[in-house]
Amino acid sequence: MRRPHPKNVNSMASSDYRVYVEQFIDSLRTERNFSQYTLTNYRIDLLQLLGFIKEKERQLFAIDRASAREFLYFLEKRKYGRRSLARKISAIRSFFRFLVREKKTKANPFVLISTPKLQKKLPNFLYLTEMEKLLDAPDVGTFPGKRDRAMIELLYGSGIRVSEATKLNLSDMDLNSGEIRVFGKGRKERIVLIGKYAISALKEYLSARGKPETRAVFLNQRGGRFTERSVERMIKSYAKKAGLEKPITPHTLRHTFATHLLGSGADLRTVQELLGHSSLQTTQVYTHVTKEKLKSVYDLAHPRAKII
Repeated sequence: MRRPHPKNVNSMASSDYRVYVEQFIDSLRTERNFSQYTLTNYRIDLLQLLGFIKEKERQLFAIDRASAREFLYFLEKRKYGRRSLARKISAIRSFFRFLVREKKTKANPFVLISTPKLQKKLPNFLYLTEMEKLLDAPDVGTFPGKRDRAMIELLYGSGIRVSEATKLNLSDMDLNSGEIRVFGKGRKERIVLIGKYAISALKEYLSARGKPETRAVFLNQRGGRFTERSVERMIKSYAKKAGLEKPITPHTLRHTFATHLLGSGADLRTVQELLGHSSLQTTQVYTHVTKEKLKSVYDLAHPRAKII
Protein backbone atom coordinates (compact mmCIF):
# COMPACT_ATOMS: atom_id res chain seq x y z
CA MET A 1 0.00 0.00 0.00
CA ARG A 2 1.32 3.44 -0.87
CA ARG A 3 1.86 5.99 1.87
CA PRO A 4 -1.12 8.41 1.88
CA HIS A 5 -0.20 11.90 0.75
CA PRO A 6 -0.82 14.54 3.47
CA LYS A 7 -3.36 16.26 1.23
CA ASN A 8 -5.47 13.09 1.17
CA VAL A 9 -5.42 12.57 4.92
CA ASN A 10 -8.36 14.90 5.61
CA SER A 11 -10.74 12.80 3.52
CA MET A 12 -9.81 9.73 5.57
CA ALA A 13 -10.56 11.24 8.96
CA SER A 14 -13.79 11.25 10.92
CA SER A 15 -15.19 14.79 11.21
CA ASP A 16 -16.42 14.07 14.73
CA TYR A 17 -12.95 13.26 16.02
CA ARG A 18 -11.38 16.17 14.14
CA VAL A 19 -13.03 18.47 16.67
CA TYR A 20 -10.78 17.01 19.36
CA VAL A 21 -7.73 17.30 17.12
CA GLU A 22 -8.40 21.02 16.58
CA GLN A 23 -8.97 21.56 20.31
CA PHE A 24 -5.62 19.89 20.99
CA ILE A 25 -3.85 21.97 18.32
CA ASP A 26 -5.35 25.14 19.80
CA SER A 27 -4.07 24.16 23.25
CA LEU A 28 -0.55 23.71 21.88
CA ARG A 29 -0.74 27.09 20.19
CA THR A 30 -2.08 29.05 23.17
CA GLU A 31 -0.62 27.19 26.15
CA ARG A 32 2.74 26.00 24.81
CA ASN A 33 3.40 28.48 22.00
CA PHE A 34 4.26 25.79 19.42
CA SER A 35 5.40 27.06 16.01
CA GLN A 36 3.00 26.92 13.08
CA TYR A 37 5.34 24.44 11.37
CA THR A 38 5.08 22.00 14.30
CA LEU A 39 1.32 22.47 14.58
CA THR A 40 0.87 21.70 10.88
CA ASN A 41 2.89 18.49 11.18
CA TYR A 42 1.07 17.42 14.35
CA ARG A 43 -2.28 17.94 12.63
CA ILE A 44 -1.18 15.74 9.69
CA ASP A 45 0.04 13.06 12.10
CA LEU A 46 -3.22 13.00 14.05
CA LEU A 47 -5.41 12.99 10.95
CA GLN A 48 -3.39 10.03 9.76
CA LEU A 49 -4.31 8.23 13.00
CA LEU A 50 -7.99 9.10 12.48
CA GLY A 51 -7.78 7.80 8.93
CA PHE A 52 -6.33 4.55 10.24
CA ILE A 53 -9.08 3.96 12.80
CA LYS A 54 -11.76 4.88 10.26
CA GLU A 55 -10.34 2.33 7.83
CA LYS A 56 -10.29 -0.28 10.61
CA GLU A 57 -13.84 0.74 11.67
CA ARG A 58 -12.76 1.49 15.24
CA GLN A 59 -13.53 4.19 17.76
CA LEU A 60 -10.93 6.70 18.91
CA PHE A 61 -11.69 6.27 22.60
CA ALA A 62 -11.66 2.47 22.30
CA ILE A 63 -8.05 2.27 21.13
CA ASP A 64 -6.01 0.01 23.41
CA ARG A 65 -2.29 -0.88 23.53
CA ALA A 66 -2.74 -3.61 20.93
CA SER A 67 -4.31 -1.12 18.53
CA ALA A 68 -1.53 1.36 19.30
CA ARG A 69 1.09 -1.27 18.38
CA GLU A 70 -0.86 -2.10 15.23
CA PHE A 71 -0.78 1.57 14.22
CA LEU A 72 2.95 1.69 14.90
CA TYR A 73 3.40 -1.32 12.59
CA PHE A 74 1.23 0.50 10.01
CA LEU A 75 3.65 3.44 10.14
CA GLU A 76 6.78 1.30 10.06
CA LYS A 77 5.59 -0.45 6.88
CA ARG A 78 5.54 2.94 5.19
CA LYS A 79 9.24 3.31 5.94
CA TYR A 80 9.18 6.73 7.58
CA GLY A 81 12.52 7.99 8.80
CA ARG A 82 13.26 7.71 12.51
CA ARG A 83 12.78 11.43 13.06
CA SER A 84 9.36 11.48 11.37
CA LEU A 85 8.30 8.33 13.21
CA ALA A 86 9.41 9.76 16.56
CA ARG A 87 7.46 12.97 15.90
CA LYS A 88 4.30 11.07 14.98
CA ILE A 89 4.43 8.97 18.15
CA SER A 90 5.16 12.06 20.25
CA ALA A 91 2.24 13.93 18.67
CA ILE A 92 -0.22 11.08 19.25
CA ARG A 93 1.03 10.42 22.80
CA SER A 94 0.55 14.11 23.62
CA PHE A 95 -2.90 14.07 21.99
CA PHE A 96 -4.08 11.21 24.22
CA ARG A 97 -2.55 12.92 27.24
CA PHE A 98 -4.73 15.91 26.34
CA LEU A 99 -7.81 13.69 25.96
CA VAL A 100 -7.18 12.14 29.39
CA ARG A 101 -6.77 15.61 30.90
CA GLU A 102 -10.05 16.72 29.30
CA LYS A 103 -11.72 13.54 30.62
CA LYS A 104 -12.61 12.33 27.12
CA THR A 105 -10.89 9.01 27.73
CA LYS A 106 -9.45 7.21 30.76
CA ALA A 107 -6.07 5.96 29.55
CA ASN A 108 -3.27 6.79 27.13
CA PRO A 109 -2.70 3.67 24.98
CA PHE A 110 0.51 5.16 23.51
CA VAL A 111 2.23 5.77 26.84
CA LEU A 112 4.25 2.56 26.61
CA ILE A 113 4.95 2.78 22.87
CA SER A 114 8.68 3.48 22.69
CA THR A 115 10.00 6.31 20.53
CA PRO A 116 12.79 5.41 18.08
CA LYS A 117 16.20 6.51 19.34
CA LEU A 118 17.55 9.40 17.32
CA GLN A 119 21.18 9.97 16.56
CA LYS A 120 22.15 13.28 18.12
CA LYS A 121 23.22 15.68 15.39
CA LEU A 122 25.58 18.48 16.26
CA PRO A 123 23.87 21.80 15.58
CA ASN A 124 25.02 23.69 12.52
CA PHE A 125 26.73 27.01 13.30
CA LEU A 126 28.77 29.72 11.60
CA TYR A 127 32.37 30.61 12.31
CA LEU A 128 32.98 34.27 13.11
CA THR A 129 34.25 35.09 9.60
CA GLU A 130 31.16 33.46 8.09
CA MET A 131 28.89 35.35 10.48
CA GLU A 132 30.53 38.63 9.51
CA LYS A 133 29.95 37.90 5.82
CA LEU A 134 26.27 37.25 6.50
CA LEU A 135 25.95 40.48 8.50
CA ASP A 136 27.56 42.47 5.70
CA ALA A 137 25.24 41.06 3.02
CA PRO A 138 22.18 43.37 3.46
CA ASP A 139 22.29 46.73 1.66
CA VAL A 140 21.75 49.09 4.58
CA GLY A 141 21.21 51.96 2.15
CA THR A 142 17.68 50.63 1.63
CA PHE A 143 14.82 50.19 4.08
CA PRO A 144 14.57 46.38 3.62
CA GLY A 145 18.33 46.17 4.08
CA LYS A 146 18.15 48.10 7.36
CA ARG A 147 15.35 45.84 8.59
CA ASP A 148 17.12 42.65 7.55
CA ARG A 149 20.42 43.71 9.10
CA ALA A 150 18.59 44.52 12.35
CA MET A 151 16.90 41.10 12.32
CA ILE A 152 20.15 39.22 11.72
CA GLU A 153 21.99 41.27 14.37
CA LEU A 154 19.18 40.58 16.83
CA LEU A 155 19.06 36.82 16.21
CA TYR A 156 22.83 36.48 16.46
CA GLY A 157 23.26 39.00 19.28
CA SER A 158 20.55 37.59 21.55
CA GLY A 159 20.09 33.94 20.56
CA ILE A 160 16.31 34.27 20.56
CA ARG A 161 14.16 32.02 18.38
CA VAL A 162 12.85 33.40 15.10
CA SER A 163 9.30 32.95 16.44
CA GLU A 164 10.21 35.16 19.39
CA ALA A 165 11.74 37.80 17.11
CA THR A 166 8.76 38.01 14.76
CA LYS A 167 6.35 38.33 17.70
CA LEU A 168 8.38 41.14 19.25
CA ASN A 169 6.45 44.34 19.97
CA LEU A 170 7.81 47.84 20.46
CA SER A 171 6.78 47.74 24.12
CA ASP A 172 8.98 44.67 24.64
CA MET A 173 12.20 46.54 23.91
CA ASP A 174 14.33 48.86 26.05
CA LEU A 175 17.19 49.82 23.76
CA ASN A 176 18.66 52.20 26.33
CA SER A 177 19.34 49.35 28.74
CA GLY A 178 19.96 46.77 26.01
CA GLU A 179 17.14 44.49 27.17
CA ILE A 180 14.20 42.89 25.39
CA ARG A 181 11.32 40.84 26.73
CA VAL A 182 10.43 37.69 24.83
CA PHE A 183 7.85 34.97 25.28
CA GLY A 184 9.27 31.52 24.60
CA LYS A 185 7.78 28.05 24.56
CA GLY A 186 4.81 27.70 26.85
CA ARG A 187 4.49 31.51 26.88
CA LYS A 188 7.37 31.66 29.35
CA GLU A 189 8.56 35.22 29.69
CA ARG A 190 12.25 36.02 29.95
CA ILE A 191 14.49 39.07 29.66
CA VAL A 192 17.21 38.83 27.05
CA LEU A 193 20.30 41.01 26.65
CA ILE A 194 21.38 42.49 23.32
CA GLY A 195 24.71 44.07 22.46
CA LYS A 196 25.69 47.43 20.99
CA TYR A 197 25.71 46.24 17.36
CA ALA A 198 22.16 44.90 17.59
CA ILE A 199 21.02 48.05 19.42
CA SER A 200 22.59 50.27 16.76
CA ALA A 201 21.03 48.26 13.90
CA LEU A 202 17.61 48.30 15.58
CA LYS A 203 17.73 52.05 16.18
CA GLU A 204 18.70 52.69 12.55
CA TYR A 205 15.89 50.46 11.30
CA LEU A 206 13.26 51.94 13.63
CA SER A 207 14.27 55.45 12.64
CA ALA A 208 13.78 54.59 8.96
CA ARG A 209 10.54 52.76 9.71
CA GLY A 210 8.83 55.76 11.24
CA LYS A 211 5.71 55.28 13.37
CA PRO A 212 3.10 53.16 11.61
CA GLU A 213 0.02 52.18 13.59
CA THR A 214 1.23 48.77 14.67
CA ARG A 215 2.84 47.24 17.75
CA ALA A 216 5.06 44.93 15.74
CA VAL A 217 8.77 45.68 15.55
CA PHE A 218 9.56 43.95 12.25
CA LEU A 219 7.32 44.77 9.29
CA ASN A 220 7.07 43.46 5.76
CA GLN A 221 6.73 45.66 2.66
CA ARG A 222 2.95 45.88 3.11
CA GLY A 223 3.19 47.05 6.71
CA GLY A 224 2.20 43.71 8.24
CA ARG A 225 4.17 41.68 10.76
CA PHE A 226 7.26 39.95 9.33
CA THR A 227 6.67 36.17 9.33
CA GLU A 228 8.98 33.30 10.29
CA ARG A 229 8.89 31.96 6.74
CA SER A 230 9.86 35.37 5.34
CA VAL A 231 12.81 35.60 7.75
CA GLU A 232 13.97 32.13 6.69
CA ARG A 233 13.80 33.07 3.00
CA MET A 234 15.60 36.33 3.70
CA ILE A 235 18.48 34.67 5.57
CA LYS A 236 18.93 31.98 2.91
CA SER A 237 19.04 34.68 0.24
CA TYR A 238 21.75 36.64 2.07
CA ALA A 239 23.71 33.45 2.78
CA LYS A 240 23.79 32.75 -0.95
CA LYS A 241 24.79 36.35 -1.66
CA ALA A 242 27.60 36.07 0.92
CA GLY A 243 28.89 32.89 -0.73
CA LEU A 244 28.13 30.66 2.26
CA GLU A 245 27.53 27.16 0.95
CA LYS A 246 26.42 25.42 4.16
CA PRO A 247 22.66 25.26 4.92
CA ILE A 248 21.70 28.29 7.01
CA THR A 249 18.38 28.96 8.73
CA PRO A 250 17.33 31.43 11.44
CA HIS A 251 17.98 28.66 13.99
CA THR A 252 21.58 28.48 12.75
CA LEU A 253 22.07 31.95 14.23
CA ARG A 254 20.75 30.75 17.59
CA HIS A 255 23.23 27.85 17.45
CA THR A 256 25.98 30.30 16.49
CA PHE A 257 25.14 32.59 19.41
CA ALA A 258 25.44 29.73 21.92
CA THR A 259 28.55 28.26 20.33
CA HIS A 260 30.40 31.57 20.26
CA LEU A 261 29.51 32.31 23.89
CA LEU A 262 30.73 28.94 25.13
CA GLY A 263 33.80 29.13 22.91
CA SER A 264 34.70 32.46 24.52
CA GLY A 265 34.40 31.15 28.06
CA ALA A 266 30.75 31.68 29.06
CA ASP A 267 29.46 29.12 31.55
CA LEU A 268 26.76 26.64 30.61
CA ARG A 269 24.19 27.91 33.14
CA THR A 270 24.38 31.45 31.74
CA VAL A 271 23.91 30.25 28.18
CA GLN A 272 20.99 28.08 29.32
CA GLU A 273 19.32 31.12 30.87
CA LEU A 274 19.88 33.28 27.80
CA LEU A 275 18.52 30.63 25.44
CA GLY A 276 15.49 29.97 27.65
CA HIS A 277 16.16 26.23 27.90
CA SER A 278 14.23 24.54 30.69
CA SER A 279 16.84 21.77 30.91
CA LEU A 280 20.60 22.10 31.10
CA GLN A 281 20.85 18.89 29.10
CA THR A 282 19.42 20.71 26.07
CA THR A 283 22.17 23.32 26.29
CA GLN A 284 24.96 20.76 26.73
CA VAL A 285 24.92 19.85 23.04
CA TYR A 286 26.85 23.07 22.40
CA THR A 287 29.76 21.87 24.51
CA HIS A 288 30.24 19.09 21.95
CA VAL A 289 30.28 21.69 19.20
CA THR A 290 32.99 23.72 20.89
CA LYS A 291 35.05 20.57 21.48
CA GLU A 292 34.77 19.71 17.80
CA LYS A 293 35.86 23.23 16.92
CA LEU A 294 38.86 23.04 19.26
CA LYS A 295 39.84 19.67 17.83
CA SER A 296 39.68 20.89 14.23
CA VAL A 297 41.72 24.00 15.04
CA TYR A 298 44.28 21.90 16.93
CA ASP A 299 44.60 19.44 14.05
CA LEU A 300 45.17 22.25 11.60
CA ALA A 301 47.45 24.43 13.69
CA HIS A 302 49.68 22.19 15.79
CA PRO A 303 52.72 20.89 13.89
CA ARG A 304 52.76 17.55 15.74
CA ALA A 305 48.99 16.98 15.93
CA LYS A 306 48.94 14.50 13.06
CA ILE A 307 51.45 12.23 14.82
CA ILE A 308 49.04 11.36 17.64
